[in-house]
Amino acid sequence: RYEKREDFAVVMQPFFRNTLLPLDSNGKPDLSFFAADCFHFSLRGYAEMAMALWNNMLEPVGEKQTYNNFTHDRSKLKCPNPEKPFLSSLRNSGFRRSDLTLDKTEPSVPYWAVIVAAVAGVLVGSL
Repeated sequence: RYEKREDFAVVMQPFFRNTLLPLDSNGKPDLSFFAADCFHFSLRGYAEMAMALWNNMLEPVGEKQTYNNFTHDRSKLKCPNPEKPFLSSLRNSGFRRSDLTLDKTEPSVPYWAVIVAAVAGVLVGSL
């Protein structure tokens, strides 16, 4: 929807996709990352998520980290550099219009095959 715009971009930040529950030294969930209700993050948990989100925004599309390791280490915080002093988007990550598969394409299965399979399924199921 926004790929042709040069002044606006929407980019998925997948830093939380494969994140595992942080564990303490005993191998139990580290509750210091969570508030008293054990559902919301604590200040420490929000700090970890903020660092992971910031790092994701600086990583090029297609190379974004999909997990957070909960190390509470500020040295893992990435900074913009002179070569890439901006937040990453599809456009500045090197993706061109031809690289995207957002256009409508023909379905790989003809519509009549779906109808035939549905009718056959009903017949077989009724037997």
